[in-house]
Amino acid sequence: MRKLWLAGMLAGLSAAALAAPALADTPPAAIAAPSDATTTAPGGSTVLLPAGWTATTAAKVLTLRTPEPDLKVVIVDVGAAADAKAAAAAAWAVYAPTRAHPFKLLTARPPRNGWEEAAVIDYETSPAEHLAQTAIARRLGTAWTVLIIDGSEATLEKRAGAVGQIVPSLRPAGYARESFAGKTANPLDPARVQQLIDFVKRNAEAMHIPGVGLALYSGGKIVYEGGVGVKELGKPDPVDAHTRFMIASNTKSMATLLLAELVSEGKLRWDQPVTEVYPAFRLGSDATTKSVQIRHLVCACTGLPRKDMEWVFNTTAQTPASDTFRQLALTEPTSKFGEAFQYNNLMASAAGYVAAHLYYPDMELGAAFDRAVKEHVWQPLGMADSTMVMDEALAADHASPHGDDIDGRPAVEPQDLNRAIAPFRPAGGAWSSPHDMILYMKNELDQGVLPSGKRLLSAEALLARRARGVPVGEDHWYGMGLMEDASTGVSVIHHGGDLMGYHSEMFAIPAAGVAAVILTNADNGPFLRRVFQRRLLEVLYDGKPEAQGDADAVVKRIAAEQAEFRSKVQLPGDTAILASLAARYGSPELGTLRLVLEKGYVRGFTPAWNSLMTTRRNDDGTVSLVSIDPGWIGGNEMLIGVANGKRTLTVRDGQHVYVFTEVS
Repeated sequence: MRKLWLAGMLAGLSAAALAAPALADTPPAAIAAPSDATTTAPGGSTVLLPAGWTATTAAKVLTLRTPEPDLKVVIVDVGAAADAKAAAAAAWAVYAPTRAHPFKLLTARPPRNGWEEAAVIDYETSPAEHLAQTAIARRLGTAWTVLIIDGSEATLEKRAGAVGQIVPSLRPAGYARESFAGKTANPLDPARVQQLIDFVKRNAEAMHIPGVGLALYSGGKIVYEGGVGVKELGKPDPVDAHTRFMIASNTKSMATLLLAELVSEGKLRWDQPVTEVYPAFRLGSDATTKSVQIRHLVCACTGLPRKDMEWVFNTTAQTPASDTFRQLALTEPTSKFGEAFQYNNLMASAAGYVAAHLYYPDMELGAAFDRAVKEHVWQPLGMADSTMVMDEALAADHASPHGDDIDGRPAVEPQDLNRAIAPFRPAGGAWSSPHDMILYMKNELDQGVLPSGKRLLSAEALLARRARGVPVGEDHWYGMGLMEDASTGVSVIHHGGDLMGYHSEMFAIPAAGVAAVILTNADNGPFLRRVFQRRLLEVLYDGKPEAQGDADAVVKRIAAEQAEFRSKVQLPGDTAILASLAARYGSPELGTLRLVLEKGYVRGFTPAWNSLMTTRRNDDGTVSLVSIDPGWIGGNEMLIGVANGKRTLTVRDGQHVYVFTEVS
């Protein structure tokens, strides 16, 4: 099971082999939608057609196409079928009977949005294909409707925001979504607070999350701050209001708050070219560089794909902060500005460092950012627990990171990779506590007014960070280091953060005057924070009781995915294949990889991490090397091969290929 923040990491052989197979048909002439629109499938269900996509209908099939030719979302009205798996098979038979790959896994989903039954069916693809194939089957009455995602994983990553709009928007004809618009929120009184605490406790235990930091704000005051569970497995110390967790990408909104303060003071404009204030900045070509404005650094809208592999493989805490700018200079966007949501940590890192440079131009970039966020964010807001220094956090009240092992049992994880975020720390390096983070979100509700009545910054500058930018889902947008989810009719301002063993989310619901923070110390944390948002809205607005059903389905899915992964890897590994590997490999971009045999496995060593690895045979006859240590289960997948007479290991993320070649 791949880590969420490493999703899409696949191995490959060569540029030719990595190309996804051509799609089965030639699209008929169609005009791309100029803006988001609703279209109707032959069976009457409705679905959102994102801007720039085209829709064509033939018989029982509605086909939605990306601007690229190698990815489709297909909706097939199957009619009656024995079950979800049979419905998916029938949909493939209508759409492209020879294209479907072997069945891999079916996991049930709670019926939502007017459907009475739902399931996701995954298919077995091999790393060299770089192919995404998934079916989502939904039933109303006796009739099944199946949505198929089929095509290039690279394009799916590029168009993930648009696909995120499509999938939840598929609804039966005439179904009206639940909406809390115009409703008065309930106060978070002690009884409702306890409901939220009980929900977190029950589901943290079920999801193998040892400890959760939780804080709630309502009615102009903090109504709860503390947590459930323990800081570290095997130790009795409970999580409390001042327990520090890594908040990872929630650091980004603090970088944008620094920029907003500069805008508020008239020292910067959101639309100002970056090179005017930081002349050394470059992004790919000269033309692209000149086009980048301050707001583009934090909008996830410049078409720059994720480029995390150099951090994951070849970065240490000693890498200079300036490496952010070195890497950006070598990177060109893969879509136009404003066209698609593509999340990139380097751009957010650059945003924080540009702000820090404007505050303290004579300081080294990393030190300048540490000082800027402390003096201009944390100290004014009273956030005394927060720090950018890991050793300082580890010497104080802190939670340790955890992840499930190969048998699904939670275990403590090392901090190595988390230390390696330091060079890019404006994108994800901060530590904070439930107490501090609820103060931070209170500032969002108060629109920059401090408890003293003085302003930290103007409301206009603060709120600009929430302006709706590129869509990341249906009625869900990315702003500048913050996101807005209006899918239930009320605006939820939020952002999440993910590092090894630390996963968090912060929420502000301005219409209710409510804020919440959830900090977890395990890699199943993202599953909890998503259902927590739903439960919070249920409690506030007396919504349909769906959150617990969603959580129960997640627990079953985690177990099913873990069991499926374990069934496909070799434990111990194939000794002949492991013995045939080189002891040392090198990549121009990712540095060195050293392999050491270890009792039927190999251990991989890079500057940023080490992990036990084993073999997995793929359906096309190739063999991959995969990590099996907690935190790395299924990650760092490397396809074993040979090129030009030398042994190779090939790694890829969504839109990049990296080849390690043996070195003497």
